Amino acid sequence: MTKKELKDFLNFKAEEYENSNFIELDPVSIPHQFNRKEDIEIAGLLSATIAWGNRKSILTNAAKMMAIMEGEPYQFTCSYSERDFKKLNGFVHRTFNAEDFDFFIRALQHIYLNRGGLETVFRGANAKEAILNFRSEMLQVTHLPRSEKHLSNPNKNSAAKRLNMFLRWMVRPATKGVDFGLWTALSPAQLSCPLDVHSGNVARKLGLLNRKANDWQAVDELDLALQTLDRQDPVKYDFALFGMGVNEKF
Repeated sequence: MTKKELKDFLNFKAEEYENSNFIELDPVSIPHQFNRKEDIEIAGLLSATIAWGNRKSILTNAAKMMAIMEGEPYQFTCSYSERDFKKLNGFVHRTFNAEDFDFFIRALQHIYLNRGGLETVFRGANAKEAILNFRSEMLQVTHLPRSEKHLSNPNKNSAAKRLNMFLRWMVRPATKGVDFGLWTALSPAQLSCPLDVHSGNVARKLGLLNRKANDWQAVDELDLALQTLDRQDPVKYDFALFGMGVNEKF
């Protein structure tokens, strides 16, 4: 396959998967339940944070998080206090439990009340820098060491798949009805591909990725390959790679 043929093929597949039908079985469906910017941001971050494992379980537990927050994640976050912890008791998604949930809410409260909101702390010259700035700000709040594993660290070579996915949701345009295009602090050109086992396997089969591990070095390699296909919006190809991996077993 020539480079032009590969680009045409991936453009076709990205168009095929980036539409409202994509939403139903994806964690992005949770923030789509809201209209207020801050509600979308918080619902999106929390849903992305637990987005590993069985997709049905992810959606069920993300919906439980929104119910615990009384359908108003921003208001719940800003008014959250120690006495509200009992509402979180019993929540668990794999290794993410009520204590982790409590930490995220308190850290988000700090960010919204003292730092101007999530968009403000997700700033940088690229996705890696933005993720590291966000992680650093979250960890300013008192927390148990166990909770740190739920904040990916690209400096330790994590692919940060879930945070890159969240950034895609917030930054890429809403024209296709999937992503939201809420943020201008980053541009689509600065995003990194949300690399996981599905997108990684497809990327390798198409010759876009050689590295075997799904880590940040692989993210860098894949980003460079995708930027040669579309420098302004390379992460649109996440729809093609992930869609083919999950739906077509490519």
